This record gives sequence, C-alpha cells and structure tokens, in this order.
Amino acid sequence: MKFVSACLLGIRCNWSGDDKYKNDRALELSKVETLIPVCPEQLGGLSTPRAPQEIQGGTGEDVLNGKCKIMNRDGKDVTREFIKGAEETLKIAWQLNIKEFIAKSGSPSCGCGQIYDGSFSGRLIGGDGVTTALLKRNGLRIIPEEEL
Repeated sequence: MKFVSACLLGIRCNWSGDDKYKNDRALELSKVETLIPVCPEQLGGLSTPRAPQEIQGGTGEDVLNGKCKIMNRDGKDVTREFIKGAEETLKIAWQLNIKEFIAKSGSPSCGCGQIYDGSFSGRLIGGDGVTTALLKRNGLRIIPEEEL
C-alpha cells in the first residue's frame, strides 16, 4: 500500500480543479497495487479550485523550519494550510502504516526534487514540497512520478 498524489489518479483536486496531471503509469499501477490518494492541500483546508501557490524564497524544508512562506498568486499567505495538510498526511501514513509516497512533480506540497521557484513564471529549482519534506523527515520513501 502506497500514498499517491491524488491528482496523478485523475482526481480533480489540483489548483485549477481539472485532471490535467493524470498519470497513466499511476493509473496502471492502481490496478495491481493499493494506492491511497491524498491531496495535502485539501487536507490543509484549501478549496478546489484555488489560486496557484508557490514557495517564496526556499523549499518545503525551509517552510517547515520557519524560514520562508508559501504565497498564492493573489498575495495570500497559505503557509499554515500547507503545514497542516502535510501533518494530516503524515498522521494518515502512521495510521495506515504507509511507507511510500508517489509524488507529483513541481508541487509546493508534493514536489520531489524540483519545485517552482516562487515567481509564478514556470521556472523550477531544486528542492521538495512541504509534504514531501515532512514525509522524508519521518522515514517515508518518496517516489517521483517520473520513476513509476
């Protein structure tokens, strides 16, 4: 049993409320293995659809350490919601004894290895999203969607 970013299974939970992030490999894997879809942003209380959001001046690890924030494109600070969503995701992982998470690339919550740079320009930087960083801290194996 693994967690998977819900948007990869075609669940309409991404910021725009569509299923454009659906991943055919994740859908195929779901036919032979139990995948538990999670959307940390929704678990943190954010609506769908919502304004795009990006980490400003750092990575998910920096957010967890209180060194930077997550802002949406409209200028609202959504850091609290992202941290809450990451913590709720971790609680579910503990309850279900989940040890692996298939993560959506680029996401400020689920991104693994690369996230958007905070400029809302589409540029990527090295680093993880908030949920990925928290799950890694707690020993979960993170599988980037590209490695499926």
